[in-house]
Order: sequence, then structure tokens, then C-alpha cells
Amino acid sequence: MSLRTKPTTYRMKNLFLKPVFLAVALLVIILFGVAGYHYAIGYPAWVTMVLGILIGVVLLVAINLLLFWLAPWAKKIPSPFFISVLGGLLTLVIMRMYAFGWPSLLFYGLVLFGFICLIFFTTGIWQIIQKKNVKVGGILVVSSIILVAFGFYGFNSLDGDPYMESTVVNNGGEITTLSEIGIEDPSTKGNYEVEIFTYGSGTDTKRPEYGEGVKVKTPTVDASLLFPDWKGKKKKWREKYWGFGVDSFPLNARVYMPKGKGPFPVAMMVHGNHSMLDYSDGGYAYLGELLASRGIIGVSVDQNFINGHWSGDFRGKEMPVRGWLLLKHLEQWRKWNQDEDADLTGKLDLENIVLVGHSRGGEAVSIAAAFNELDRLPDNGNEKFDFGFGIKGLISIAPTDYRYNREISLTDINYLSVQGAYDSDETSFWGMRPYHRLQFSEDFDGFKAGLYMDHANHGQFNSTWGRSDFGAPMKWLLNLEPLVTGEEQRQVAKVYVSAFAEVVLKGNKSYLPMFKNMDVVNNWLPRETYRSQYADNFKNVLVHFEEDMDLSNGSDGIELTADHFKIWREMELEARDGGSQQNNALVLGWSYGSDVGHDSIPMYSIQISEKLKNFGDADTLALSMAMGNISELDKKNQENERSETPKIGFNFSIMLKDSLGNSASVALAENNKLPGVVKSKFTKFEFLDRDMIGDESEIQLKSCFVPISSFLKQNDSLKLNKLKSIHLVFDKDTLGVVVLDDIGFYQKRTE
Repeated sequence: MSLRTKPTTYRMKNLFLKPVFLAVALLVIILFGVAGYHYAIGYPAWVTMVLGILIGVVLLVAINLLLFWLAPWAKKIPSPFFISVLGGLLTLVIMRMYAFGWPSLLFYGLVLFGFICLIFFTTGIWQIIQKKNVKVGGILVVSSIILVAFGFYGFNSLDGDPYMESTVVNNGGEITTLSEIGIEDPSTKGNYEVEIFTYGSGTDTKRPEYGEGVKVKTPTVDASLLFPDWKGKKKKWREKYWGFGVDSFPLNARVYMPKGKGPFPVAMMVHGNHSMLDYSDGGYAYLGELLASRGIIGVSVDQNFINGHWSGDFRGKEMPVRGWLLLKHLEQWRKWNQDEDADLTGKLDLENIVLVGHSRGGEAVSIAAAFNELDRLPDNGNEKFDFGFGIKGLISIAPTDYRYNREISLTDINYLSVQGAYDSDETSFWGMRPYHRLQFSEDFDGFKAGLYMDHANHGQFNSTWGRSDFGAPMKWLLNLEPLVTGEEQRQVAKVYVSAFAEVVLKGNKSYLPMFKNMDVVNNWLPRETYRSQYADNFKNVLVHFEEDMDLSNGSDGIELTADHFKIWREMELEARDGGSQQNNALVLGWSYGSDVGHDSIPMYSIQISEKLKNFGDADTLALSMAMGNISELDKKNQENERSETPKIGFNFSIMLKDSLGNSASVALAENNKLPGVVKSKFTKFEFLDRDMIGDESEIQLKSCFVPISSFLKQNDSLKLNKLKSIHLVFDKDTLGVVVLDDIGFYQKRTE
């Protein structure tokens, strides 16, 4: 060995044995191991963890060796320190790019903290092993452990809901619940025994339930014309894993069948874009079994093979396939229904179908409903359709509404959307956009509704997706403590999905009131803050703020005036990320002192045109409302203008006047629980919420109702058939901002 080689070998050994290198190596091993453990590619987690560690070690050693040969160019810096730190940094940069994905500031800040802890630890261990200073070494080791403990505690102490007070509601009058009038909780199991089985290709090598475990075999379907994005590495890796391609997609599903002759109505359910390796279709068994026990076939469709994967996400290009596959499943059921020799002959009532979709599946059900009415694919006319099923209703749970490059607008179909305010995946209530676009013909006897629930996330509506809406390591940044339990969240789904199916598929109208006002079923639901919106053809909307930019005029000759307000405008409501809710509303803000004269109280007036039909058959006044952003008012300056503290709120009186001079006034809070502002803290760090998600809240309206009988109690001389004007008088709170929409009357139902 030459004299030159020996020192080089000695220096290299010295490099790899220094505490600073060992600290860096441990940090790399830990982080690469964590990343590998959660990097799902179809192999056991321990295998990918070992692979991750090996990649990290190889990268670290290779980069250190490279820097070792470059070190003489930076002689002023001690080579071992320079090489170890820079090598570790480059290794971690590569890992963050391809595995961790945290924001740079947060990632490198925590890496620095971990590096300091490991420097203390490795230096202390080094001191003890070398017997240089055992006491100092022990102190350093203990200090590193204490630092890690405090860091772990501090990181997790950032969890919690800092906005609990903002969601408190003002109690309205006493509300009679549905159970108090003898209506059964729809989440209770019915009288039918339930048979559970699967159907599918019978050849699935990854999933036995769709391989040898199927009860009925199904043919495959060719989605080539709908799915041109099935190409490249996505095609290669998926076909290698699943054993089939876009020209032979299977029709796989889990069935929850009521035992009996039938035919039974059906609720077909579909999952969203979870990892394709973490199968999602079993996560709705709680709904399937419940519905089947109540005489409705539940079918949970498998579409995992088009879900996201480490090799890529189709980013919405697969949305037409998601909707189309639901219809191909129904097509298969139609064949079974018509085959006299099939076990499933006559089981399905194809004129009574509800589609239920979660996440991207929630957008897919609208696509399916639109395709159901067409004779060919709008994206490629060579794909012909022949569906025409009796799809009576759609339920979208935490849906998307932007993945498909076509905006779906439906008519004459029942619709329900449910959303959690702590949904970290779909952070806005996108399901209300199809709600606003959905139109009803004059003779359509159906409804549309929305339910917004505080402290509910995205994944817990599926029993297998878990408490975190992201996988590790991103899930460690989420603020999970405020979430309701999975059982509580799924209880909401059970109540509303089952009740919707009862109304739409069985004609059981006794559950309709709960879609108008969730307060009538609050004893069936977890104790939480909710917002419910509702519309049907029995509501005559006088003012909906969608017509034009003229603040003073509505449709049909209605005149609008606003007196003594600080804020008066109509606006398009925004989602928390700045996107459009596709709905316009009125914003009113006011501020005044207690000594204000009666003639100076803020009042918004709706003057009704004589050409409108009379309202003698109206039984309820209805409007949608939300608390606005109080910071729009210069509250501090307003307080300085007067001695008393303002009463902040948004309760107000509604006054009806007829052409004979009669009037009656009722406070909104007498019949309604007024909603506060629902705010969400999605992550442990406020700056992450601002940068990644957007505002801490978004305006979600609540439908409010005042019975006409409440007005007549005040003045039984009031003539609704001669109604002249409606006045919103803000005489209850001296400072506030309110958002209003869809002001009108409900007619008496004749049935």
C-alpha cells in the first residue's frame, strides 16, 4: 500500500466513524425508513421500509464519497464535518422531492431539530464508548431524549379546535323532533334478513372475493374509447399488478340483498380516489347492510383499478369511466333480471334506483345520471349508450365537482349532498354546486338538500379509510383531535342515506322535514353543529339574487330597498380556496347605537308586484342565511362613537304587510336556531392552512323557516292573498353582518 493510499484510507475511516456522520446517518435511516414503510407499491410494508433504508444509506454513502474527493477544494472547512452535513443534506433533499412532500420551511426546520437531537445523542454515546468523558456523554444522551420528548409533546400540542365558541348557535323556539311524533330512526335495522355475496370476473388474482369467491361471474367491459389516458407507466404498472387492461375492466361488486322475492329498489354505491392498493369498496358495508335490512338492495361497486397509485393519478381523466361503469353494472343487472334461468331474475326494480358516491364517486354519480339520458358518449360519439334506467336520486358524499372537464347540470332528479367541515381532502362543499345547478320542472315532485357537519373529515364516511385524510408522512401534519369518531360520522351517513332512500325509493314522505331542518332529528345524530339547505317545487322563491347587477330590482317587477345599512351588496359566494360556489347572495351589514330612532333602524324591503299570484295558500316563509364576516364593519371605530358595547348578532324581525294596512312581525330566532360561523383548523400550523387550504371558514347557508301561523298569532287580520311587502327589520342586534338568499314562501301540500 502506498504512502498516499494509507492516509486516504485512514481519512475515509475517520469520516464514517465521526459522531456527526453517525447522527446524519441515523436521521437518514429513520426518515427513509418511514418514507419506505408508507410507500405502498404492493409489497409488505417491512419490505418497502428496508428498501427505503437501503436507498437512503446508498445515497448517503455515495454522496459522501463524492464530496470526500471534492473536499480538498474546501480545505478551510474540516472535511468530515463538511462532507457529512452536506452529504446528509443532499440525501434529504432527494428524499423530500420524491417521498416526504412537506413544505420546505417545515421539513428542514424539523430536520434541523432532529439533527441537533441526534448530534447530542451520538456525541454522548461516542464520549461514553471512548471513555473520554462518561459524565458529559451521559448528560448529552439524556438531554437528547428530553429534547425529543419535548419536541414530540410540542408538535402534538398544536392539535385542537381553537374555534369552538364560533360555532355556538342561538337557541330558537322549541322544536318537535320526528321521533316525538312516532317516526322511526332510519338508521335502525329493518325486518329483512340480509344475504351478502360478491359478483365479478372470477379471475381476479389480487382479490379472492372477486376471484374464486364470487357467487355470480360477470363479463368484462371495454373502456378504451372513454379512457385514452390509460397509457405510459400508469398502463404498464397497473396491467402488471392487476393482470388486465382498459379493454377488459371487470364488473366487480359486493351485494347486500334482502331475502325475499322482490323486486327491490336498489342503492348503488361507489367509492372515490383512494389508493388502489387499499381497497375501498368494502368500506360501505355499514350502509349496504342497513339498506338491505330495510328492503333495498345495496351494491358497492369496485373501481379500485382506476384509483391513484404511486405510479400516477389520472387527475380526473378517468371520471367518465367512473360514471359509465355504474351504468354498465346496472346493465348487467338488467340482463340478470330478464334471464329466467338466472338466480337474480326479477330481483331488481330498475325504475327505482339511487346512486350513492363518495369523493370522486360523488361526482361520478352525476356523470352517470347525465350519461343515462344520452345515446352516445359526448367525448367520443363512437361509444354508443343504451341505458335509460330509472335513476330517481343521487347522493354525493364529500364529492368533487371539478374533475370531469364537462360541468354536469341535471334536471328533475332528487339530490342530497353531505360534507364535513374538517375535510382535508375536499376542503370546500363542492356538492352544493350541482345542487344550485339542478333545476326542477313545474310538475316534478322531488327535492334537493345539503348537509354540512362540523368536525367531520373526508375519509371516515368510508369505514376503511381511517381518521386521516392523507397517508403518512403528510398525515402527521393534520389536526386530528377535533374530529368526531368514525362511528359518529357514519351515523350521520346512515341516518341521511337511509332516510333519502325511504323518501325517494319508497315514497315515505314522513322523513322530508329532516332535509329541511336537521334540528328535527338532532336526537338521531351526534351532538354537533350542522347546516341544512333544502329546495323543492313547493317553494315560490321571490328573490334569489341571480338575475343581474341591479340591487334595486328583482324578477317579476319586485322592488328592493335597503335603508340605514353600512353594507349592502349582492355577491357570488366563494369557497374557502377562492373558487366559486356558483351561487349569488345578499350581504347586509349594520351598526347603530341604542339611542337610534325607530325610523333609523336598518330595514331591507321587498315590494311585491301586483302581477304576482297571491300567497293565500302559503303556509311557511322561508329563506337561507348565514352569519357574515363581522370584520367588514369597522367595529372599533363604531364603539368609539358611542359609550355602550354593541350587541353583536344577526337575529332580526320579519314583517309582512298587506295592501289593507295590516302587518305582523316575527323574530327569526323564535322558530330557528341561528347558525354561527363554522371555522376549521385543518393542520397543526396556521401558516399551512393559509398556504395549502385557504380561509378558516366558508359561507354555508342554512335554510330557515317561519310558519305563517306565527304571523297570524300576532295579527289574525293579516291577509296573505293581499300581501304587499316583506320587510327584514334589524332591530334585535345593534351590530352584525348577515348573508341571505332564496327568500320566498312554501305552499301548502295537498297530499
